[in-house]
Amino acid sequence: MNGATIITTPRCILAAMRGGQGKTAVSVGVTRALIRQGRKVASFKKGPDYIDAAWLTRSAKSPCYNLDTFLLGDDPVLDSFVKHARHADMAVIEGARGLFDGMDQQGSYSTAALAALIQAPVVLVVDCSKITRTAAALVLGCMTFDPEVTISGVILNQVARARHEDMLRASIQDRCGVPVIGAMPRLKDFPFQERHLGLIPPQEHLTVDQAVDQLADAVENHIDLDALWALSAGAPELRSSGRPGMSRLPMPHQRPRIGVIRDSAFQFYYPENLEALKEQGADLVDISALTDRFLPDIDALYIGGGFPETHAAQLAGNETFRIALRQAVEDGLPVYAECGGAMYMGNTLVCDGREYPMVGALPITYGLSRRPRGHGYTVCRVDRANPFFEQAQTLRGHEFHYSYVLEWDQDAMTMAFTLERGYGFDGAHDGACRHNVLAAYSHMHAAGEHGWAAGLIRSAIRYMGRKPPTPRVSLENGGKSLENQLKSVYKKVVGKT
Repeated sequence: MNGATIITTPRCILAAMRGGQGKTAVSVGVTRALIRQGRKVASFKKGPDYIDAAWLTRSAKSPCYNLDTFLLGDDPVLDSFVKHARHADMAVIEGARGLFDGMDQQGSYSTAALAALIQAPVVLVVDCSKITRTAAALVLGCMTFDPEVTISGVILNQVARARHEDMLRASIQDRCGVPVIGAMPRLKDFPFQERHLGLIPPQEHLTVDQAVDQLADAVENHIDLDALWALSAGAPELRSSGRPGMSRLPMPHQRPRIGVIRDSAFQFYYPENLEALKEQGADLVDISALTDRFLPDIDALYIGGGFPETHAAQLAGNETFRIALRQAVEDGLPVYAECGGAMYMGNTLVCDGREYPMVGALPITYGLSRRPRGHGYTVCRVDRANPFFEQAQTLRGHEFHYSYVLEWDQDAMTMAFTLERGYGFDGAHDGACRHNVLAAYSHMHAAGEHGWAAGLIRSAIRYMGRKPPTPRVSLENGGKSLENQLKSVYKKVVGKT
């Protein structure tokens, strides 16, 4: 974005007292309900969350962008919001955790801090389970806690019956002077299921569109959308920082082809990461580790996070793809793998007492614990040579993983990052490297780490000049005739891509 841009887009942040109070369900339902009215809605998620953002993407029928001031910084967050909200009729931003919860006592990087940055009215989603008048005290406390944050409305959630709702409304409107614009009942058939500490991703939900529409129906019946629109329209004009955008890298005569494994096993990608790769000159090639039999002709590979443990049998069963990827790594293919992608690049994944072979590019066996091994923001110091990042720089990311290292051959690889914050692989290091593979538990955001996309593209360009003319397939324990058959089929498939 070159030069400052001013927008007057109506906007609101849907926040709560804590996590698990229904922000996502209300945000998804509100977004789809507004679209049904014929409005163009831009959706955003505060913080690094992938799953809530995926649900909002499905609801809005357009990408949801994450607004995280820790990962990006204030100006990039402001610019991203202005860029993606300026052509919308309204912007809906889902908060994270409690409204004032941040990384420290001052509430740094909180939803409240984001509201102040983008000057967005806040609508509190209040879980009213087993409370009445106390809800008013909670709302009043939020209203007086930070004068820079404007609480413009309240949506009651988990309301039991009409009498319960009447008491809640009267208490809040009498003591707080803020309108109650909706009261969501306890839904008998709540369409969202949870796993770990969050929702099941929409890619794994059997009736995703039905779930979104069910929430939209509830919103239409129980939330005053006209009132929500009116308070959102009260947001002041907002000016971007005017920072110059990313510069395009010099390209060879042929654009590098970067493969992206995107399927229900690997689904955690920030839209900005993929957009940055394209804007800086790469062509993206979608790949499925679950169904594709062979690797297409690519110059680098990006594997995001996800849940390989829930697809372990299918990933292990797609043997020809694993073999093709392993051989490509041996031939020098640059691979950037995050979290679930890092698990896939290992030797073995142990789930529920069973061992599943993975790609075998890294000498690591992964297991799964019942509690998160890493959860929160990370700060990585790059202190070893690696394919993508210059040494001596500091990277900001985040991690959330239940997997951990059961055993590994540390002499056969290096760790590129020393952690100043976070857990990574062993509480002190992240970024396992071997050949041109870098596998890290830390997720990076391209809008915050501008060198991320450039590093991946430069690695792809270097590989273009020296990659084998014909991709090869090998089987460590297979017969020669089978290997020749795989080579023949692989050559035919690659020739068609």
